[in-house]
Amino acid sequence: MKPICAIATPYGCGAISVIRTSGAGSIQLVNKIFKGYDLEKASSHTIHYGHIVFDGEEIDEVMVSVFLPPRTFTMEESVEISCHGGVFVTNKVLEALLKSGFELAEPGEFTKRAFLNGRIDLTQAEAVMDVISSNNTMMLRHSNKGLRKDITKLVESLREQILDVIAKIEVNIDYPEYDDAVVMTNEIVLPSLKDIIKKMKDILDNSSIAKVISDGIDTAIIGRPNVGKSTLLNMLLDENKAIVSDVAGTTRDIVEGKLSLGNITLNLIDTAGIHESDDFLEKIGINKAHEVLSKAELVLLVIDNSNYSDSDKALLDLTKDKKRIIILNKSDINSKPVIDLPSVMISAKNNDGIIEIKNEIIKLSKIESLENKDLSYLTNARQISKMTEAYNHLLSAISSCEEGIPVDMTELDIKRSWEILGEIIGEAEGDELINELFSKFCLGK
Repeated sequence: MKPICAIATPYGCGAISVIRTSGAGSIQLVNKIFKGYDLEKASSHTIHYGHIVFDGEEIDEVMVSVFLPPRTFTMEESVEISCHGGVFVTNKVLEALLKSGFELAEPGEFTKRAFLNGRIDLTQAEAVMDVISSNNTMMLRHSNKGLRKDITKLVESLREQILDVIAKIEVNIDYPEYDDAVVMTNEIVLPSLKDIIKKMKDILDNSSIAKVISDGIDTAIIGRPNVGKSTLLNMLLDENKAIVSDVAGTTRDIVEGKLSLGNITLNLIDTAGIHESDDFLEKIGINKAHEVLSKAELVLLVIDNSNYSDSDKALLDLTKDKKRIIILNKSDINSKPVIDLPSVMISAKNNDGIIEIKNEIIKLSKIESLENKDLSYLTNARQISKMTEAYNHLLSAISSCEEGIPVDMTELDIKRSWEILGEIIGEAEGDELINELFSKFCLGK
């Protein structure tokens, strides 16, 4: 692979910028534009003072770090240049490297090379990005578990148990006359599979909750016009994000914001009031509101407690199958609940009830069930999807056992489950998926 380089620090002015390089010949290429100690004689993990000089022009005073394989992130020859943090000077150093023979790294290419060279597995590679994007303590804690291969160990343990079942089946298929071989009937296969499936279900249950930590909860604020949806959004965000007016139908498009509640992030979406309307623009907003509602993971249904109507009844019925919090607004006008359903009384006008809403959100997220447990679980949609697929194949195998289907036929589902679990940690994955995964990384990572 050709040597690559990229700026590893955020774009903009700062005290220092770092430019990373990796690949065979990196030291030699950097040495061509470095005026100072001969880098080709440098020991690994040493730092050297000097200047970057290109075409006879001194570009910057720098510190250069040299790393020799295999003790590098990519397991390749690597050099890092720390220069002054101006945008212009950083780009000039990068330009000098590119003209000296480096290629500009693609997003995530350094981590991709670490994976391809066996330095890390796929879950560790994903954990690198999770650490970078962490926005709360729990997400950071479990991202670091991924870096320590906790997820890998979890998956490998399941694969070993499945492989043990497969091995026993194979012995009986290949050597039926072998006296000491265990006769692997469905009655013997079934208990092993049920034990594995229980462990997988526990992992998936915890992972679905954990996904809330990393991705947040897509939350729609729904209600008929002029019930206080936009006021509620502003109250939750503690800023004037949405226009508030006594005129019904003020909100005609969706308004978005993010709210952090400890280890939970709400992706809030304020929608147009849902009602019958002949206004063309209002109809567009109402259609968008229905679209947002269909995709929402949590609904904050706002009802005017001083003016309950048939439209509110319709919205209660529309959202009955969604995870929701019913919010009875305008308690300053009427403090007695107008419906006999679990709800939170608030006065958005007086900023009352915000703590109760936040507590109800935390309760519904079930996040507290993970906060005090030292658990390892999957942290992204790809891993959860693969585990779910493997889980379904084992369920199919169990069903086959219970129906008395020959064990050699059941084995097909068991083997497929084992293969899919391997895909979580990067075994048997195609190049297309690997390229897609690492393209989501930032440059220089």
